[in-house]
Amino acid sequence: MTTTRAFRLLTHRSFMRFWFARLAGVMANQMLMVAVAWHMYDITSSAWDLGLVGLFQFIPALLMTLPGGHVADRLHRGRIFAACMLAQAVVAAWLVGATQWGHVTRELIFGLSVLLGMARAFQMPVQQSLTPMLVPPEFLQRAIAMSSSGQQVAVISGPALGGLLYLAGASVVYATCAALLLLACALVLTVRYTHRPSNLAATWGTVMAGVAFVWQRKVLLGATSLDLFAVLLGGATALLPIYARDILHTGPEGLGLLRASPAMGALLMSLVLMRWPIRRWVGRRVLMAVGVFGLATLAFGLSTHIGLSMLALAVTGAADNVSVVTRLTLMQLETPDEMRGRVSAVNSIFIGASNQLGEFESGATAELFGPVGSVVLGGVGTVVIALSWLKLFPALARRDRMD
Repeated sequence: MTTTRAFRLLTHRSFMRFWFARLAGVMANQMLMVAVAWHMYDITSSAWDLGLVGLFQFIPALLMTLPGGHVADRLHRGRIFAACMLAQAVVAAWLVGATQWGHVTRELIFGLSVLLGMARAFQMPVQQSLTPMLVPPEFLQRAIAMSSSGQQVAVISGPALGGLLYLAGASVVYATCAALLLLACALVLTVRYTHRPSNLAATWGTVMAGVAFVWQRKVLLGATSLDLFAVLLGGATALLPIYARDILHTGPEGLGLLRASPAMGALLMSLVLMRWPIRRWVGRRVLMAVGVFGLATLAFGLSTHIGLSMLALAVTGAADNVSVVTRLTLMQLETPDEMRGRVSAVNSIFIGASNQLGEFESGATAELFGPVGSVVLGGVGTVVIALSWLKLFPALARRDRMD
């Protein structure tokens, strides 16, 4: 990115306010995930329960994200995002009180996971569809890369800070999360953009319009489904508490570093993509990135040294970021504004399925094959998926340019 273009992007005030709001919100979310996962494993020592935490977040997201996309096309997206931040702040405050009074149980964590899933069902379509309203089209890929870099900064610092704060007590982490989420809520309320609401009534056809839009465009369908299956099989996030304590023999601070490692790799790749956006051989690079993601997952599964494990996770983050930035840029460039909320909702379901359902899959397979067997099988499966998509989605493999 040239200095002039970088400066022009940074002078879009509403974009920067939204960028900082996302930074605070994602940091709080990552800290919350670290604390809840460690808290659950302290209570139950069960890989199955760690997987269920992801499943209880995924189910409401699956049911409510498509309606959430329709709401994003009709109402002010900034205010919806603020409401989602406020709802998650309430959950964090609830955990503060429950921890102080000694009332945290596996059932409470499952119940609050459902509330978090509901909030994210509305948050994700808004979060993705708001950025194109805040910058000119020629800045969109760089803006998405910059948004991704901010998110990765939060994902790096959030787990590390959460792991350190957990040493002072779970309630300290939860209170910090609540404060950051309230800050995000306040920041996004200052974002200004021209709101053009969709006037379509909430019928089954209008809610499902995003699904039809993606289904008819095979490049988008291939890119989003590729990410879904890759992270569904290759994601090892739910098993990190087990790896930290039982395989790598570290504590919550080590867990924070492990969770931060993929984001470190993703941040570095975001900076590369901001300077050198992908312009040619888009489809091939996405498929290659997913293959690298699978191989790095396999290396992490076999590692017994925390340094090597962190490096392997960093490579998974860098490879995944190529897929994320490319997919989101393609989606926003090919979608009219009045459809962006619903199309983003479809993408959010794919993301939710790959993340939350992937956590459940990891916990379930770890019960059957052990944590190492679960991660190794997932890495091999991801490589197979990347090779299969060459044949199943030739339009994606042949895609040369973004536009």
